[in-house]
Amino acid sequence: NRINDQWSMQMRRPPTEQELSGLVEQFVKEEIYYREAQRMGLDANDTIVRRRMVQKLTFLTEDIATATPFDDKALFTFYTENETDYRVPERFSFHHRYFSSDRRENAKADATNALTTDEQGDPFMLQREYAARSEREIGDLFGRSFASALTKLDTLSRAQGPIESAYGWHTLHLTGRTPSFIPAFEVVTARVAVDAQQQARQAANRAYYEDLKSRYTITYPGTNDFAEK
Repeated sequence: NRINDQWSMQMRRPPTEQELSGLVEQFVKEEIYYREAQRMGLDANDTIVRRRMVQKLTFLTEDIATATPFDDKALFTFYTENETDYRVPERFSFHHRYFSSDRRENAKADATNALTTDEQGDPFMLQREYAARSEREIGDLFGRSFASALTKLDTLSRAQGPIESAYGWHTLHLTGRTPSFIPAFEVVTARVAVDAQQQARQAANRAYYEDLKSRYTITYPGTNDFAEK
């Protein structure tokens, strides 16, 4: 019946008598091979089998721990205890002009001169303007030192710099900065639910392992000084 139902769900039709007979025969063959492999001890000292069994036990522990969904009160409690994890970082909006160190003899000097001129600089492979980007996001694009220097600029109506990036030198016009904030619980409820379940899984695994470990005596080779009970 199980084989028949699985086939019907996957193929969206019941198997024919011949198809079902073949499926049953395949199952019988697989079961015989599996039992013979166990009898011969082929599952012992097999890293793949070992890891798969550990994984299945871990999944079982996690499933039991999260079988009952968190209610709104429990989720809100989790949120208040971990609200800093949901903080949105400060974000910056800016546009820049690029001066290539490869194309120019003194890109820094040219960028400095451009602070008081309308020179547009060199073609740039990325964007000329960015809106509401965090320091980390800017660092991923331009380099960490560039991002750090940008965060120290003031929001002015004129260009500032120059600042060196992984590509060359830049003049920057910082047009806006949005302060860091922690969003309301209602805004991040879905994320809180995921995080709460993940924490419950991890806690269940730790507790289950400690309980299992307490039932064993562990002796390390070469000395009895490290024996655990």
